[in-house]
Amino acid sequence: MKKRTRKWMIAGGIAAGLLLVAGLDARLTVRHYTVESEKVEQAVRLAVLTDLHSCKYGQNQQNLLDAVADQDPDLVLLCGDIVDDELWKEEWRALLTVKKLAEQCPVYYASGNHEYRTGRLEEIKELLRACGAVVLDGYSVCAAAGEQMVQIGGVDDPKVGEQRWEEQLATASGDLDGKHFSILLTHRPERVDDYAGSGFDLVLAGHAHGGQWRLPGLINGLLAPNQGFFPQYAGGQYALGQTTLIVSRGLARESTRIPRIFNRPELVIVDVEPPK
Repeated sequence: MKKRTRKWMIAGGIAAGLLLVAGLDARLTVRHYTVESEKVEQAVRLAVLTDLHSCKYGQNQQNLLDAVADQDPDLVLLCGDIVDDELWKEEWRALLTVKKLAEQCPVYYASGNHEYRTGRLEEIKELLRACGAVVLDGYSVCAAAGEQMVQIGGVDDPKVGEQRWEEQLATASGDLDGKHFSILLTHRPERVDDYAGSGFDLVLAGHAHGGQWRLPGLINGLLAPNQGFFPQYAGGQYALGQTTLIVSRGLARESTRIPRIFNRPELVIVDVEPPK
């Protein structure tokens, strides 16, 4: 009986160890979503990066850059917290990532709360412009995606001030022509009432870090900033009337105070396709 109990204890310990290793797996994963729209004549592929927080992805960020290149996107869209306020010595990683991405295809950026918290938001925007990114902070532009045009708007993080954020969203929405497929880059996913009536076809966000701890199939995130426990918009695809919201779980790794559990950092790929 003692031998049998010991065997069960050893087996249980091994199982617990394997579960822990799997839960703490921080390798980059690629997650795909599909959105259908009559406003596109052919498929458009978007690579969405959020919450990099200046984290390391191989030598000179090559692991992340290769992952993006492998997906062959038409556009790269950055939804805030690419730069971290505490890992200031590693800011070069974020800038290098954006520079190298911009050499592959057009890059568009909207800010997050951590860029605001640096106290250098405008400087960071200028640095990202110098790296080749189009900074969207309260307006929308037309962008070539393959052989067709889409519209892309962006807003700063609400930390810049509620009135300013609302004015930015109103202006970006007002720039839309209603004919082209439209995309809003924002950092905060929880402001669904604002996004639902904004006129954008697709809203892309991050910030929630996947709720930090997940139990796939049971709990889609334990805790997220500005949403609290069991956040509704921790990561995934959500219907907001005529608008689709896609929330990335982000790329943060060593910058997080609490380790991610069953919540691998992700590169999000969105394929916008004509209706089948």
